Amino acid sequence: MHHKQKGAMVTSAQIRAARGLLNWTVRDLAEKAGVHRNTVTRAETDANGPGTAQAAIRAALEAAGVEFIPENGGGAGVRLKK
Repeated sequence: MHHKQKGAMVTSAQIRAARGLLNWTVRDLAEKAGVHRNTVTRAETDANGPGTAQAAIRAALEAAGVEFIPENGGGAGVRLKK
């Protein structure tokens, strides 16, 4: 039922949108992901490939209830799980 794309790329726009859905500041996300605020800002401005920081950011957002929707013809996106 829950199919997580292992290592699937999330875009910088998806990270920004997910943070917006949760109404989190950059500092909130940085603390939850255990990364520096500058790292979050970088991830939100240029998705520079899968790395440990991006994985931590994604994991923190998913733990808070964000679901990343893959690019499947309709465009990549995010939503909150019910």
